[in-house]
Amino acid sequence: MPDFDPTAELKQVQEFKKLGRIRPYSQGRSQLDPYTAELLALHDSGARPADLQAWLKMPPRRLKVAHSTVARWLQRTLDKRTADRGGH
Repeated sequence: MPDFDPTAELKQVQEFKKLGRIRPYSQGRSQLDPYTAELLALHDSGARPADLQAWLKMPPRRLKVAHSTVARWLQRTLDKRTADRGGH
């Protein structure tokens, strides 16, 4: 292996690892965000996170998300809505 350059190889490995760390989606945006108005309206009508999860799965949305994702998104969105309204 007379042509082996460890410095160049290490640089190539680091560039490859760097590409793996790039997120393929917009940081801070949820797949649920486009449906915020509908999800909040359903929640205000008495829907629970499991109901919201089922609604998201139905056509035309066909969005498969975990129950915990819906519950965390809902809690974060409700907290933000309360803060925007000046409540605590």
